[in-house]
Amino acid sequence: MIGAASIGALRAVELAPFGMLGVGRVHAAYARGEITGDDEVAVGQAPDGDYEALTWPLVNLRHVLELAREAGVLDGEWMGGLLTALRAVYYPQRTWSAVRAVCRRHGQDGFVRWLDGQRERDRYFGDVKRADALEAVRVAATGGGTGAPGFAGQVPVWRTPYFLRWSNAALRTVVRGLTLSTEDRVLYQQLFDPEFPGRWADFLAHCSLHPTDGGPGVPLGRRLAEAGATGMAAHQVFHPRLDLRDEETVARLLAGESGQDRAAVARYADAHAWARRSRPGFTVGAVREDLACHLLLHQWRVSPERLDVTASARGLVSGARAVDALRRFVPGLLEDVAAGTAGRRVEVSCAGG
Repeated sequence: MIGAASIGALRAVELAPFGMLGVGRVHAAYARGEITGDDEVAVGQAPDGDYEALTWPLVNLRHVLELAREAGVLDGEWMGGLLTALRAVYYPQRTWSAVRAVCRRHGQDGFVRWLDGQRERDRYFGDVKRADALEAVRVAATGGGTGAPGFAGQVPVWRTPYFLRWSNAALRTVVRGLTLSTEDRVLYQQLFDPEFPGRWADFLAHCSLHPTDGGPGVPLGRRLAEAGATGMAAHQVFHPRLDLRDEETVARLLAGESGQDRAAVARYADAHAWARRSRPGFTVGAVREDLACHLLLHQWRVSPERLDVTASARGLVSGARAVDALRRFVPGLLEDVAAGTAGRRVEVSCAGG
């Protein structure tokens, strides 16, 4: 993966330990710490979709000022003052007209005339971002880079919540001709399998004996005692983030899955896709929270006061997260209820919903 010219250059510096390759002047400036913020590369663009930059980013202005100093048009003292003044202009308003106005206000008419002349001869004069982007394309096309400096091919363990959320959402499996989201299959079990709390308790015990961080395995009771939580249920104390790339994790959580369950997951995915096609702007977040909560309470046959503890026992941490998880299934669930075809685990009523 190559990063250059803009936010990609900044990301290449941040992800260098993981092998991302940075290219160009902007990346080098970030790597040396000469610049740090994303405001250095931000530009305003044309609203009609052609992505033409309408404003000057600070990295280009820095470069132009340096070229003017080398040409004897500016001295070092004026360079710093002009850069500070130009930085104070909000980036969507930093047009060429605004740059001219700031420079003239600081008595640098000569610099403006010089820059006008350079731009007449070359419309891309001083455009470091464009030069870096072209260099990145060249490197990608010629294979002129295999990783960041010092990268030896040994990728560190990287399991941030954001990465796990992305990787879990991307996983798909084909089971007996059905292409299903692994995440949806697990969530379906958490939400609809009446036996899942016992399965989650067994999973927590397994995690305690076989931690993924390489630490020593410890019986769950001892781990609870070490956490000062003797007498508490493990699900109230430990909330491991699921990595659905791990086959054993998936196998344990889906141990009670039936063919009927998989068919329901596929049907609900189709209903969700249809809702998005037929209702422009539809998202999971558009599903009413009160409706999802009503359906979940009826499915679990619990009072609102028991929602949090029931959700926790199913590995969903809290009632709010469980309600949010159910939202993706609501379009299909309502279709099943309306048709009177809800499966053996989906026993809901829409009365009052």
